[in-house]
This record gives sequence, C-alpha cells and structure tokens, in this order.
Amino acid sequence: MAFARTFSVALMGITGHVVEVEADISTALPGFLLLGLPDAALNEAKDRVRSAAKNSGISLPSHKVTVNLTPATLQKKGSGFDLAMVVAALQAAGELQPSGQTMFLGELGLDGTLRAVPGVLPAVKAAVDAGHHRVVVPAANAKEAALIPGAEVSGFYCLAEVFRALGADADTLTFPPQTQSTRPAETSTELLVPDMADVAGQTEGRMALEIAAAGGHHLLLNGPPGSGKTMLAERLPGILPALDDASAMEVTAIHSLVSGGYGLTELMRTPPFEAPHHSASAPAIIGGGSGIPRPGSISKAHRGVLFLDEAPEFKRTVLDTLRQPLENGEIIIDRSGAQATYPARFQLVLACNPCPCGLNTGRGLECTCTARERRSYFGKLSGPLLDRIDLHITVPKVSSAELAQTGSNESSAAVKERVSAARAAQHERLAPFGLLTNADANGKILRGALKLDNRLTQELSTAMDQGKLTARGYDRVLRTAWTLADLDGATTPGKDHLNLALYFRNLSTLAR
Repeated sequence: MAFARTFSVALMGITGHVVEVEADISTALPGFLLLGLPDAALNEAKDRVRSAAKNSGISLPSHKVTVNLTPATLQKKGSGFDLAMVVAALQAAGELQPSGQTMFLGELGLDGTLRAVPGVLPAVKAAVDAGHHRVVVPAANAKEAALIPGAEVSGFYCLAEVFRALGADADTLTFPPQTQSTRPAETSTELLVPDMADVAGQTEGRMALEIAAAGGHHLLLNGPPGSGKTMLAERLPGILPALDDASAMEVTAIHSLVSGGYGLTELMRTPPFEAPHHSASAPAIIGGGSGIPRPGSISKAHRGVLFLDEAPEFKRTVLDTLRQPLENGEIIIDRSGAQATYPARFQLVLACNPCPCGLNTGRGLECTCTARERRSYFGKLSGPLLDRIDLHITVPKVSSAELAQTGSNESSAAVKERVSAARAAQHERLAPFGLLTNADANGKILRGALKLDNRLTQELSTAMDQGKLTARGYDRVLRTAWTLADLDGATTPGKDHLNLALYFRNLSTLAR
C-alpha cells in the first residue's frame, strides 16, 4: 500500500475539528513533506516521527513520505498529531494493519515514548460527536479521555505498544523503559477552598457574599487594607453549589486545554477561582496569543469566580475588556490566522481601597491623598463597568472584639445550604427560559413574565427618572431583589427586598 489515512483532532478554542491525516509513499528522493498549515511545533514532528519509529523497531521507508492534514485550510497547532502521522505513514508502507475510524492523539519522544498532550478532553468529545468512538491516547491521558461518554479509550505508554496492537511482530519491536515522564501524570480536580468560619465580623460583607452566591451576582468590595476583602472573595467558591454535568464538562475542557498535558482524572465539580495579578495584560485576562488564541483568566474562571484584587491598579483598558464578556458570557478572540470562542460566564469580584493610601475611611485617620490622586485612582473603574456590578459594599476594619469571636462564625457548609435552596427555587422559576440563575435573567423576562406590581417598583422608577439609575441598573436591582426573595423563601420580592437590593446598588461608596 502506498496510501493510508488515520484521524486526529485540531482544536480551535475548545471546539474540536476532525482532521484526516493522509500519508503517501512515493519513489521520489527520500524526504518527509508535511502539508496542511502546520505551526512550528507541528512542523518539527517530521524528525520526531522518523526517530521515534526507528527507535521503536520499524523505520519509515527510504522514500518520499508526504503527509497531508485535511482540511488544508484549517490551522493545525501542537504536537498532538505525532501519533496519527507515524501510524498513517507506516500503514501506507504496509508495516501496520489499517486502523479504520480510530482516532489518534499523542506526542512522540525520540525513543518512542508517548507523552501527554493538553486538550484531550475536548478533542475526544469532538471525535465521539463525529462518530469516532475508538480513541488511542498516551497512558497519561487515558483517564481524562475516558470521561467522555461513548469513548472506547486505549492508553499506551510507547509507540511499540501501538505497533503491536496494529499487528506488528512483537519480536521486532523495541520497548523503551517506563520513566517518570511516561507514567500517568494525574492532576486532582478538587480545590481546597477556605471556610467562611475564618472571617471575623463583616456581617454586611458575609450577607453580600451569600446574595452574590445565591443569584450569581457580581460584587464590589471597597474598604481599607486588612479589612478582609480578599478573605471574603476567596471564600465565595466554597458557598457556590457544585457544578452540574454540563458545566463541569465545560470547565474541565478549558482546564484540560491549559493543563500542559497533565491528565485530569475526573470532572471538575468545584467552581474555579482565578485571581490574576494587577500587572496582567489584556491577552492574559481575556485570552489571545499568536496563532490559535488561548484562553485567558475569564475563561479559566468560567462558572466560577474572577477576583481582581486592587482593581484600580489594573490598566483601564484591561478592565474595560471585561464589559462584553460580562454581558454575553463568552469571548470571541480574532487573530489574523484563526478565531477562537471560549465560554466566559463568571462572577466578577472587584476589591479596592477607599483611596491610594487606604486611610480615607471617615474614622479620624489622616488621609495623605489629594483629591486629584483619588480621582485618578478610581478613574480606572469606568462607569459602564461599575454599572454591571450588582452589589457594591463597604468593608470596614474589624474590631478587636470581632477578631476574638471567630470561633462562633457560621461555616461555609451552613451558608451553602441556603444558597443551594435559593438556586433550586431559581431553577424551577427560570427553567422555561433555559436559565440557571437570577443574574442570567434579562429585562424582557424581569419586566414581562416576572413583572412586579408598579407600586413596588415606584422607588426604582423614580431613581431612574432622576438619573440615579440606568436601565441596566434597574434590571440588576430587580435581579438582586428576586435573589433576596429566594433566600427568604418568598415566592415574589416584597418592598423590603427591593429596598435592600437598591441599597446594595449604591455607588456612592467610592470616594471620587
């Protein structure tokens, strides 16, 4: 046989595309030609494939080997095509039996070992969705690939094992010793989340955190250094409900893509928590890079929490890139060579000081900041961004008496029970609209199917007519009011719920 075909997967974001790996052996001068828009890492596979095959006991023929990755117009990236290429080439040479519709994923070492590759979970899902149920992967990725229902996974630690499975004579094969790099490198998906019981005082902050968790709302924490803003934010994932199957699959797929090839052994059920440094660039936050764009912090925080500590220290251009994902729940990244779409439905938590020096608390402390410095500090937080934050609270300094009473604080488990009950009520109410949380409800639903009595919303209407509330802010107050009602076990929001929601919407906590 002078021609053979195997299959692999190219990832554009977390969307996989089946790639046909065609190999042709001709009688021209010896060489290895790779076609189909390979990147630099993939173009180097020519030498990896030839050395790995030789060191596994079956050399490539001394002829011209042409490998084509189709569709040829789709950009291919990474080393995950190595295994499919060597199998296709040796099948074309008649050394191996045909593999049919089997999908091959894996990187080759020069000695023939199979090394783990990132993105196996979304790649195998794409393969199974396209009808390729038999999948061959490195042993380090086998458990991760098996997370996809319907996948028939075979995990091998070296190329010689693959050759043997495809009919090669075991006596002619060379099996490299198993080293640490060829054994499964597993990564736990269980995150250790701090407990709410550790937070001293902060009654209002704890309440705001519970509301944010119950309804999926965004949160701004404003207070002096050391008041507990970071402690509160870090404990938000611990009171969020565990991810359902669909959300867990999305989150695990993203983390598979950025894992560097370390195999995941189970779906991620704990909502992720991302806290990038304030020096992070826009591509680091929203995603990007050369070639096929990679996910950023907002996608790694999908279905979880994105915490921006010292938010005014971030560049304003970086902060404003969050506005569209906050509304749409996804980010579309365009580059000259490719376009990638990543999910980005996260809860945003911003933390800031009352001024650059942190002493402008109104408690007799001497602030050293000028009015211009305060305006410049808070000027990074644009009005359109703040308008998308549902809850704005001030976090005061903790007293010594409150600090001494940490042993009696309510735990995350107790708060999580109330949050889960509120989420269940939302799910039942919003299921006809295909939504999960109050934060997902749009104005059409809030002012239509869930419309409240005009007498209840009179104060909101007045605030809007006076310019104190935007149309977006009006809807966000209604969302928060519904969440407060769910936490209280009420069927609809009352006057107290609307007043409290409007109180948490107050933007005057930022001293400009």
